[in-house]
Amino acid sequence: MLFASTDTTATTPVHPHIISVKLHDVNQLFNSMDPSPFIEKDLDDDAEEFIVSWAQEFSPNAPIKLCIFLDQWPAEDPNDLITKAIHNHFSHRKEITDLEFKRLLKQGRTSLVIGLLFLAACLLLSRILLGRDTGTGAAILRESLTIGGWVAMWRPMQIYLYDWWPLRRLSRIYSKLSHMPVELIRKERS
Repeated sequence: MLFASTDTTATTPVHPHIISVKLHDVNQLFNSMDPSPFIEKDLDDDAEEFIVSWAQEFSPNAPIKLCIFLDQWPAEDPNDLITKAIHNHFSHRKEITDLEFKRLLKQGRTSLVIGLLFLAACLLLSRILLGRDTGTGAAILRESLTIGGWVAMWRPMQIYLYDWWPLRRLSRIYSKLSHMPVELIRKERS
């Protein structure tokens, strides 16, 4: 069972927002299909989505802390191991997001070159084929070539105006999560 809470007395940056996760045992936190060693395991998709969605709710500069409440405490103290595994997971997610960002910018540059060449070709073709012809057909063809050329610029404009910033925001969140304090708490039996 997962839940989050905020420290309502936290009005200064000194007090972190608390993301609380209640688990039966430590294994619920990690992807059971991942054969990696424990410290390199991926988080369970639901656990990751829960933690990230709560981190997104808080201000980007606000400190956060992850508290994990466990019903069953392992034989050995899991604090360092779990903290390192969570930090490794979010650090890896940040690296992947940064790679996606670089690929997006490369795609944007390629799309921009293609779009500019196509726009130039359309405008040049319009000028060469139609010259100063003022007929209705010529006007329709001229406008169609101009619109077609500008439509080719749609994708690079979308990348450079809108597509990049969600990746940068997610990268900053993963970076913050890869350094957040993690506290494991033994749940008291009632």
